[in-house]
Amino acid sequence: MTPEVLAKLQAAAFSATRAWSAAEFASLLSHPGTRVIGDENCFILIRNVLDEAEVLTLATAPAMRRRGLARCILHEAEEQAKAQGAATIFLEVAENNTAAIGLYTSSGYSQIGRRPGYYLPKDGAPIAALVLRKSLATT
Repeated sequence: MTPEVLAKLQAAAFSATRAWSAAEFASLLSHPGTRVIGDENCFILIRNVLDEAEVLTLATAPAMRRRGLARCILHEAEEQAKAQGAATIFLEVAENNTAAIGLYTSSGYSQIGRRPGYYLPKDGAPIAALVLRKSLATT
């Protein structure tokens, strides 16, 4: 997938916040250990550094939600991260994103922190991010 396709899908998935530009996606993808998994309906951007992995973003096209795409992509990303030596995986999720929180907690993630004002919606007050972690030792 091109950075342009990634930017377009992320903008559709997260319309209330500033979307990442194609140039930002290209920059992230240029770093070692960073990869994208998915297609034009759902993708995850993940980065491995030593024995840790981080989900940078996971986006599903609004018309394709509630079909299990994100769960499948997340599981595939975890398996790839583990195969590349990651023992744990981390992510941030907006504390008001109940659908994503449900996905992550039902997939074995636990909250380990909170970042106040992390997300800046276009119209509204800043939203805290929940920092979640999952051990990949048993997946």
